Order: sequence, then structure tokens, then C-alpha cells
Amino acid sequence: MRALTEQDIRTAFVNCTKGEAKRLSVPRDLAEQPWDDLDFLGWRDPQAPDRAYLVTVLDGRPQGLALRCPSAASWQARRSMCSLCVTTHTGGVSLMVAPKAGPAGRQGNSVGAYMCSDLACSLYVRGVREAGTRIHESLTLEEKIRRTTANLAAFIAKVTS
Repeated sequence: MRALTEQDIRTAFVNCTKGEAKRLSVPRDLAEQPWDDLDFLGWRDPQAPDRAYLVTVLDGRPQGLALRCPSAASWQARRSMCSLCVTTHTGGVSLMVAPKAGPAGRQGNSVGAYMCSDLACSLYVRGVREAGTRIHESLTLEEKIRRTTANLAAFIAKVTS
């Protein structure tokens, strides 16, 4: 993934208003992010633990989602699997809910998916960050990366449809 600026990130959101995007907390360590290892940038809001955000580049342009999620204190200690990267965690997967874009989202419609609670899917897929037990797969690293990005693109498509 190419490095994104704060401005790139703030203008990328498809499911919140420009005012909300302007007020959200962007990571302060953008320059230190491992951009070459990321398929998307995901983070939890330190001021609002029930909010998370992710931004990726699809079709050459950044697209971002504002998500609602349970706080870290409410994570359950059962083993679950992330629907994006297919990594299993004990207590490290949360239901992330994105309001739909446009009028449907303003009416309260949303789409949810189980994702890594820390949104570090790219790092788990590449083995940069350990996540408990990995399921043995015959897929190559490139195939796992393509699967993760395809799953994310499908989730974004549900939010924007």
C-alpha cells in the first residue's frame, strides 16, 4: 500500500460526513507505519474506544470506513476468526459495524463483519505479528494477501451499495 497523508485519509471516508471525517482521530505516527506490509491502515480511536477506522486504496484511490465496535474491555475470551484475513484469535476478534453510505446509512442501516480487534490483519497474514494459532493453509503468501484484499473490497462494496 502506498503511504497516505492525513489529508488523504480524511477525504477517503465513504460512510460519514465531511465534518465527522474532519473531527476523527488520525494516527499521529503515519510516517512510521509499515506501509509496504499494509493492505489497509486500520486503527482504534484512543478517545472513543467504541470507534475504529480503516482506509485502503481501491481502484487507485483511498477509501475509508468509520466503524463501531465493542470496547476492548468487552472482548470475549473465546476463539474467533477474522472474516478479512482468516486469522484466529482468542479474544482478539470483534464485530465491526459500518453505517452504510448515503441515505441508507442516515436511516440507520449498517453492515457488519468480524475483524481483528486491532485491525492488524495485514501484519498477521504476513507473519509480522503473531496471533495465537494459525490454521495451516496451502495458500501462498500472495494468495493470502489477495484473499484479504478481496474480502475487504467485498465489505466496502456492501457498505457503499
